[in-house]
Amino acid sequence: MKGKLVLMAIVGVAIALCSYSYKADKKKALQKTVLWQQGKGRYNNYRIPSLIVSKKGTLLAFCEGREGGDAGNIDLLVKRSADNGKTWSDEQVVWDDGPNTCGNPCPVVDQETGRIWLVLTWNYGKDGEAAIINKKSSAPRIPYVCYSDDDGRTWSKPESLGNTCRDSSWGWYATGPGIGIQVRNGVYKGRLVIPANHSYDDPKGDLRNGPFGYGAHVLFSDDHGRTWQKSQPIRPGCNESQVTELSDGTLVMNMRSYNRKQSRAISYSKDGGLTWTPIEHDFQLVESVCQASLLNFGQHEGKPMHLFLNPAVPVGRTHLTLKTSFDDCKSWSNSKLIYKGPGGYSSITKLNNGAIGMLFEAGRKSPYEKMIFIALPPAGVFTPGTLLDEELF
Repeated sequence: MKGKLVLMAIVGVAIALCSYSYKADKKKALQKTVLWQQGKGRYNNYRIPSLIVSKKGTLLAFCEGREGGDAGNIDLLVKRSADNGKTWSDEQVVWDDGPNTCGNPCPVVDQETGRIWLVLTWNYGKDGEAAIINKKSSAPRIPYVCYSDDDGRTWSKPESLGNTCRDSSWGWYATGPGIGIQVRNGVYKGRLVIPANHSYDDPKGDLRNGPFGYGAHVLFSDDHGRTWQKSQPIRPGCNESQVTELSDGTLVMNMRSYNRKQSRAISYSKDGGLTWTPIEHDFQLVESVCQASLLNFGQHEGKPMHLFLNPAVPVGRTHLTLKTSFDDCKSWSNSKLIYKGPGGYSSITKLNNGAIGMLFEAGRKSPYEKMIFIALPPAGVFTPGTLLDEELF
């Protein structure tokens, strides 16, 4: 009996040591950085993440620096990393227009020229979304574009795209948020594509107590960003979107939906984003009403892999979950829970070392407490367990 008790004690100690070792190793192995935190820094709030890698391999993380909520004084910020997210530069202001709103970052890298394009939106800070949608604001919300030729160290003065990329009948306007793409294959190879959205007149609509609805569209450029055009609208009831390219060159818009389907809205384009199919819903991609991120990761073990990240719940904003597709977004599997607590907007990119880079909003009491960067080897998608728990948060 005494021998059994000793053996049980040894086993118990071994289990405890293994548990301790696992937690310690998990803390050591996980590359996690809080890039921005509510109440710390120059701004009161930080929201709307965007993450992209330059042609030279520099990692750029964008967000909005806010004094309050979605309206008012909002500046566009960036931080840079030259070592795949291990260390980061100080915060840099890309655009500060005094008390006005400069937000919704949606960058894209021209792989042929190396230029980084940043498309974003502007409005007077005194105008809220409801006033803009109802066309009672002092000015409409307008898309702008700027660029960097030195890996994000400096940026050109933002220029308005309002004359060519905005319909005069629209009220609200937003780029992304997230990232754009450059078409890799087919007759539209080299085209820069930026997902965007708008509000429009809809006699059957009931948006912000008026006859309006939400729609999506893309902006595209065939001359390396010198000029931009807008696509056919995608309607009804969809806005914040991300776009990806399938193996055959088809483009897919994956959109936030207001159609009471508790899932993402989908539309396809065979002509490089100029026209789009009627929307359908992908019930594999469960969601309440929130932004999501989508990435054509490229080849993984000989198969084309897409990644999708969002709060995968029908109500609220929690349970940020990363899903994978190996059949051009037809089916989604290998769900990896990134964080089960409150979580909101996100952005995904492929790092220069081949890892998956994620920048997302998360917190313990609210989704907007921190802006967190995580680097994950592709194989980590297929391992069990939550990636980020409260102990590591």
